Amino acid sequence: MEIIDFRPLHLRALKLATSLVEQVGPEDAARPTPCPPWDLSALLSHMIGQNYGFAAAVAVETDVPLTAFAPRGPGQRPARDWATSAHVLADAFAGCDLARPVLLAEISGEQRFPAWMAVGFQLLDTVVHGWDVATALEMAHEPDDELVAATLGLAQLVPAGPAREQPGAAFAPVLPLTDGAGEWPRALALLGRDPVAATTRLG
Repeated sequence: MEIIDFRPLHLRALKLATSLVEQVGPEDAARPTPCPPWDLSALLSHMIGQNYGFAAAVAVETDVPLTAFAPRGPGQRPARDWATSAHVLADAFAGCDLARPVLLAEISGEQRFPAWMAVGFQLLDTVVHGWDVATALEMAHEPDDELVAATLGLAQLVPAGPAREQPGAAFAPVLPLTDGAGEWPRALALLGRDPVAATTRLG
């Protein structure tokens, strides 16, 4: 399988997410998000934990346990905690062998994925969770065209089906869309997000 270097796009996604998280204050912690039952504090904890987990998975030769991906923080300065984790992740991806198989215990306890796919998984999560943060803050947000196209392509590879209805599933079931929907609403719907409800909420 051809190696795809998602790192430049992922770095852009991290910077975009950082610009959104920088607008989160302690008073926003309990805001609801498009990822129920998580409030904004829980979502950021998940995002930060994922950064550290993926960084550890690609940075060491030995397998890292599921606990490496556990939620972390955020404290009273969520932007700082997020930025620290983003730097750790970016450095780990920059120095990794994209062809090396890595164990991502949160996705599978047995199957290994080449590191370039791990970067792709994280690209998808970073872009979509950035939208989750913006929506929680009642901000309209859509990434640039290249990020949207990459996210849609990756979202189309995420398995659908009954597993999405189980507790703890990474994504909610796929949602229907009207004909003619753009690439970004399609990507969101494939990942169980309702772009129409978010737009209505923003008024």
